[in-house]
Amino acid sequence: MIKAENIKKYYGDIPAVDGISFEIRPGETFGLLGPNGAGKTTTINMLTGILKPDEGKILIKGTDNRKNSDIRRLVGYAPQSLAIYDELSGEENLAFFGKLYGLRGVKLKKQIDWTLDFAGLQNKRSELVKTYSGGMKRRLNLVCALIHNPPILFLDEPTVGVDPQSRNQIFDRIEQLKSEGKTIVYTTHYIEEAQRLCERVGIIDYGKLLALDTVEALIEEYGGMSVIEAELQSPPSDMERIPGLIGKTKLRLETEHPLEDLARLMEKNIKFKEIKIVKSDLEAVFLNLTGRSLRD
Repeated sequence: MIKAENIKKYYGDIPAVDGISFEIRPGETFGLLGPNGAGKTTTINMLTGILKPDEGKILIKGTDNRKNSDIRRLVGYAPQSLAIYDELSGEENLAFFGKLYGLRGVKLKKQIDWTLDFAGLQNKRSELVKTYSGGMKRRLNLVCALIHNPPILFLDEPTVGVDPQSRNQIFDRIEQLKSEGKTIVYTTHYIEEAQRLCERVGIIDYGKLLALDTVEALIEEYGGMSVIEAELQSPPSDMERIPGLIGKTKLRLETEHPLEDLARLMEKNIKFKEIKIVKSDLEAVFLNLTGRSLRD
């Protein structure tokens, strides 16, 4: 459905996207996960035709002409920066974008009604967008990209700055779109979003694609070991033979086989007051690949 071949984009001498390649399958939800400034939005803008790659090639349904009107009708784009008009109502925003895609009359009215229902905004349809909450604006921004019912949807950080209820509703709507077979490209720096929504995830940083696979495969390859954290009921008699012991009654043991190692500890007649097994997850993958230091 979508193919990027060694695409690059420079701002001056700085590579914002530095030679990344991937393919996105029809009906797949594909995530680009990375810190702020990693190159996610620049990549999305090249995929949608807003920016032209300085090098490389992008194909959508086998063609590299993303300015073609037939290709544009296949694509919906909800950008990170809200692309809606505060001085128009929700309904007027949807009508404006629908007309850009050639919708008129009964078909336009039907799509406006459907998208307002989908976004939970029917009761706000006639109110000016400037009166909407942040979450309502995000939901309207999303459905403006859906007004023409495109098979391909690009969502760039669609939950930034929204409250937990609005975020959960956006998740529910994206999962509904997934069930309808839409191809979704989803950028985020929220690890739990990528883990919940995406079949495959590409981890991007400093414009480079560091890894790409299913969430499960990424965790297996890059997640590192699980950790057993426990408090013992009493100090063991042979403390020097207990791996991971901290002090007399605290234990922290990194392991690839937590259940087996825990069973071996119990065979030594160790009694536990509290046990916690911390399994590797996509957060560990992300931190192992991108580094653990904070940057702005």
